[in-house]
Amino acid sequence: MTWLDRLNPTPEFPPYSGPYVVGSTDVEIPVSELKSPSPAPNSSESLSTVTFRVFYPCQPDATHQTVRWIPNPQRDYVGAYARFLGANSAFSHIFSFIPQLLYYISIPVYQNAHILEPPTQSKRWPVMIFSHGLGGSRNSYSHLCGSLSSHGVVVVAPDHRDGSSPVSFVQPTDGKSGLKQIEYRKIPHKASTEVYESRDEQLRIRLWELGLVHDAVLKIDEGNPLTNHARYWKANGRHDVLSMLTSKLEVQGPGSISFAGHSFGAATIVQFVKSSFYLSGALDPNYRPLFAPSKASSIVRQVTPATPVILLDLWALPIQSPATAWLKNKPMPCYNSPHGGSNLLAILSEAFYKWSANLQETKQIIAKPPDPYSKNSGQQGPHLFYPVSSAHLSQSDFGVLFPWVTTKIFGAKEPERVLKLNVRAILQVLRNHHHEVANTRDVDIELEQVGRPVQSLRDQLQDDKILSKTKDEVRGWVSLSTDMEPDIPAQTGKGPSDALVEGEVLGEVVSEPERY
Repeated sequence: MTWLDRLNPTPEFPPYSGPYVVGSTDVEIPVSELKSPSPAPNSSESLSTVTFRVFYPCQPDATHQTVRWIPNPQRDYVGAYARFLGANSAFSHIFSFIPQLLYYISIPVYQNAHILEPPTQSKRWPVMIFSHGLGGSRNSYSHLCGSLSSHGVVVVAPDHRDGSSPVSFVQPTDGKSGLKQIEYRKIPHKASTEVYESRDEQLRIRLWELGLVHDAVLKIDEGNPLTNHARYWKANGRHDVLSMLTSKLEVQGPGSISFAGHSFGAATIVQFVKSSFYLSGALDPNYRPLFAPSKASSIVRQVTPATPVILLDLWALPIQSPATAWLKNKPMPCYNSPHGGSNLLAILSEAFYKWSANLQETKQIIAKPPDPYSKNSGQQGPHLFYPVSSAHLSQSDFGVLFPWVTTKIFGAKEPERVLKLNVRAILQVLRNHHHEVANTRDVDIELEQVGRPVQSLRDQLQDDKILSKTKDEVRGWVSLSTDMEPDIPAQTGKGPSDALVEGEVLGEVVSEPERY
């Protein structure tokens, strides 16, 4: 790094930790070209497209094209974030002084680069679909998604148009009308009938979008022609990236795709996989499904007990809706297998670990069921961890871009290392379930801390200690049980503020009682 680099005040991302160079492309496909596995919600009438960013391993000689972290139209996005932060955030004051710097933050990927030929036995790349949280977007988790991609995972990150992003845009498909702007919906976080109904409405859109994204990924792999309306694609695309992905994605086999999400996105993934696995039948008459795929749909074939599920800071309130109580009481699909739980990973921030009410609800959602529901009483249950001194936003890009703010306001430490721990755990869960991903680097495994020569372990593939339940196996990485006894004294429990839950962009930490 030169002295000029050190003087540059623009926040920047650290390099990805995997061996592959990462390419990326924006995709926006008309809904009319896709097949939804479930009827479209009434509130989706104006959503004529579905959009997502794809992160993928690309050829090492890729030509650099800047990918801005704040997408176009940048002025509208920056204004939306300023409005989003203004209600209850110390960061909003800082944010108002640095909009020009935000315009120049770049994601360290190569736009529309040629995909790398997969070195896997199947000659296909593993695929993950990632759902963002409140205040997020397809770009807000770019470092996590890009890091996974640098290890050989194609990550598909949708933009949800349910009013959970500070702002989102729908491209016209008729060539005449202008951009449709969808503003953020301010919904309280204290449980009430009205709140549950509003979150249910958002989930209907999110689940419908994920069904469409899954269909789009299948069609892309099959080589079906699709129209891409993404702005950057239309202006600068030099080759058909979607056609390059044909026959390169491990998506056709049951259980082949992994599903992940953060906060509201994690709640979305829970509802998505359970709705796809537990179809209509002898249901509770009070159950009103938010997503009801047909038995013949591809997503029903896709979601199996073998499907890897990754939940980052699961926000449990939306899952408590009375309308979906029947589904809530069903165990996660992984438990319909003798090996249940080993492919279910939940990672909390310390902030969410100390939010005792949400912690207990999270445990109930992911815990293995009582023996009468279990295929095997010896099931190991899920992986559940939290990194010490981490904030909710440590799971997103904000922690690594603005570490001085997260340290000052939330006491978060080592934001880059926290994300590396997350990536290590996710990769090891995928390895354990036969997804071919690249080795974790010895420097990231921190081999020097176990008192053995690093050189003697350079061929190490497995990173088993990241999933170990042994105390202090990995510094600052704490394993939790799903037992319902509190892990911390109730009087020390604190929960994040509304602004923190809403995308963890920033806010003030407040006491939990009476707030949620």
